[in-house]
Amino acid sequence: MKAALTAEKLNKYFHEPEEFRVLQDISFSINEGEFVPIIGKSGCGKSTLLYLLSTLDTDYKGMITINGQQVTGLSQNELAAFRNRHIGFVFQFHFLLPEFTALENVMLPALKLGRWSKAEIEERALQQLRQLEMEHFAHQLSGKLSGGQQQRVAIARALINEPMIIMADEPTGNLDSSNTKLVFDIFSRLAHEKNIAVLAVTHDLDFAKQADHVIEMKDGHIVSPNA
Repeated sequence: MKAALTAEKLNKYFHEPEEFRVLQDISFSINEGEFVPIIGKSGCGKSTLLYLLSTLDTDYKGMITINGQQVTGLSQNELAAFRNRHIGFVFQFHFLLPEFTALENVMLPALKLGRWSKAEIEERALQQLRQLEMEHFAHQLSGKLSGGQQQRVAIARALINEPMIIMADEPTGNLDSSNTKLVFDIFSRLAHEKNIAVLAVTHDLDFAKQADHVIEMKDGHIVSPNA
C-alpha cells in the first residue's frame, strides 16, 4: 500500500509563558484508504499534531511527507496551494458561509483551485452532495440547515478537489448520536471505497472502534500506534 502521510520525529515547543515540549519525537505513517482516529485526553497534543500534519502550523522540528511530497520547508504560498489540492479539512465547526447555498459552499475550494470550468465544478459539487444524500438541499442557504446537514455539506466541500487525505478535528463534537454515526459511516466509506486516507482527532471511542487502526496519544507521545 502507498503511504498517504508520513511523520518523522516531530517535535513541537510552546514558548509562552515558559518553554514546553508539547510533541515529542512523533513518528508514524498512514496509507491510502485507511481510516485512522487520533485519540487521547484533552491536552495530550492530538489537535496540535493535526495542525502540524495539515501544514497549517510550520513551527516544528522533524519531517512531514504527504502524497510523496516533502511539505516541510515549503513556503506559505506553496503550502496553501498544496493544501487546496491534496488535503480536505473537516472541523468541529463547519465554517460554512451562511449567506451562500450548500452548493456554493461546496464549490468554493474548486473555484479557487481552477482545474475545471465553473459548470464542471457545479456538477462535481452536486455529485458530492448526492453521495452524502444532500442533493435536495443544494440550493438552500447553509445557515438554514441543521447541524448534521451542515457537517455533511462541509464533508462534501472537503471532497470537491479530490484530495488524497482528509484531516478532521473533532468532526462530531457538535452532533447528536445519530448524526455522529452517520459521519463515522461516511468517513469509513470514503476510506474503504474511495481509497482516501482519513485522519481524525476525536474524543469519541465509538469512532475508534470502527477504525483500521488507532493512534493513541498521552503527554505528547504516541503510546498506541496500532491499537
